[in-house]
Amino acid sequence: MNSKIFLCLLPLSILAAITPTSNGARILSVYSFPGKSHFMMQKAIIKELVRNGHQVTLITAFSLAPLNLGSNYTEILIEPVYDFWKDIKEDAGARNIFEFTTMDVAGFLQMLQVLGVATTEHALKQPKVQAIINAKQTENVYDLLLVEQFYQEAFLALSHIYNIPVVSSSTLGYENHMSQMFGIVSPWSYVPHGFLPYSDRMSFWERVQNTYNSLYEDLHREYVYFPLMDDLVAKYFGHLPINLPKVTVMEKNISVMLLNSFAPLTSARPTIDGMVPVGGMHIYPPIALPTDMQKFLDEAEHGAIYFSLGSNVESKDMPPAYLKIFLDVFRTMKQRVLWKFENESITNLPPNVMVKKWMPQSDILAHPNVRVFITHGGLLGTQEGVYHAVPMLGMPFYCDQHLNLKKAELYGYAISLHFQSITYDVLKNALTELLENPSYSANIKRISSIFHDRPLSARDTAIYWIEYVIRHKGATHLRAAGLDLKWYQFYLLDVIAFVVAGIVLTLWLVIGLVRFVLRRLGKRSKQKEVMKQKRQ
Repeated sequence: MNSKIFLCLLPLSILAAITPTSNGARILSVYSFPGKSHFMMQKAIIKELVRNGHQVTLITAFSLAPLNLGSNYTEILIEPVYDFWKDIKEDAGARNIFEFTTMDVAGFLQMLQVLGVATTEHALKQPKVQAIINAKQTENVYDLLLVEQFYQEAFLALSHIYNIPVVSSSTLGYENHMSQMFGIVSPWSYVPHGFLPYSDRMSFWERVQNTYNSLYEDLHREYVYFPLMDDLVAKYFGHLPINLPKVTVMEKNISVMLLNSFAPLTSARPTIDGMVPVGGMHIYPPIALPTDMQKFLDEAEHGAIYFSLGSNVESKDMPPAYLKIFLDVFRTMKQRVLWKFENESITNLPPNVMVKKWMPQSDILAHPNVRVFITHGGLLGTQEGVYHAVPMLGMPFYCDQHLNLKKAELYGYAISLHFQSITYDVLKNALTELLENPSYSANIKRISSIFHDRPLSARDTAIYWIEYVIRHKGATHLRAAGLDLKWYQFYLLDVIAFVVAGIVLTLWLVIGLVRFVLRRLGKRSKQKEVMKQKRQ
């Protein structure tokens, strides 16, 4: 009898296990930045939230309709996709991204300011986004605001409209300015700026440069960039009957930030519970490759090289002189080369090279015959290379790519080249070194093992902390009291001033006392001299 009951209940148990729970949270998510690589991380978060039974309304530049996420998913699509690279190239006076390699930190910050303001306003103008902003019913509509931590801060005003806590996700991993957001001190003595090619062991002059650029970003963010975002808040939210704080205040009330980072790809630094590393959450178990790619790699007797410069830097825009160098080097190699090249009609292609406009990068890197990954050093691609333990040849172009590849070189699993300095011999020697020196493979296997070693998977960790903030209605207990201090209190300048004043006062009193004593002694000496003269 018991076995019959068990058999009857088993299908119901299975159905209950795979059916989304009815008490899932209602999440408003804004991933408006139109960067394809950035969206890989955000897409993974949305998929997991829906899979865990949450209702998600997503404001996005890229549609998730092909995923068929079901009735728990509502999409507000930003159309058309904003071409922010056009604005950046015009502002920088560059013809293509290959010219960005000489840009300094100030240039990168200007670039991010341009794309941040333009893409945010493009999204705020959308009629469906305006409907969210101007909704009549705002109480008990959503339980959480989920945003990207990437130059879209005006959308934080939605948390005040709907009176909900905020979780942000940073595709860049740790950035220096995040210390002010969470009330911690990020020592510039060993925490390198995210756009500089420095390690956590800097020379004196590197520390000087790091201090200058870190301070420059803090001041630029506070006094140049934030006022522009405040203007957008005033323009698109100012008519509402609520008092909205400045952006610099709103970003200090984020409950948890999910960071696209994980040891050892980021050096050790001060952190806080609300800064949660979830690096690699976009990486899924490999699936079968397209038939032609699978055959191409399976038959690579001497191994293969995978070459991709990501979604923003397109190989088809490579200057002809450098394109010829790569083709000439590849033509002399025994290895096969898979190259993400956006113009498949490229001429003079060597027989050992296959080009495609798009390639499933992580699945390719998982193939056992792939021995070297030529990359621009983007964080997502770097993580995939480490995850699958493939040594890298890097060519950084902008922002965090320099730091990512510096770290990879430091750990001995990559060689980094300056694109404009590449010659036939430089490229050939670098590839030969990676292919024939076993230390690169050994080092990246060790680093990959550390990257895999974590108590929960990256996606499970992200979902846990999102649900944690929802359960505890903002988790204000994670917020550091330092955020409520004045800047001079936070850095103990008032205490330092008190101590200095105390020392100065003490020295003044001591000096005054000594002078008084000396004067008294001087007077007595004079009196004795006078008395002595009178006696004579």
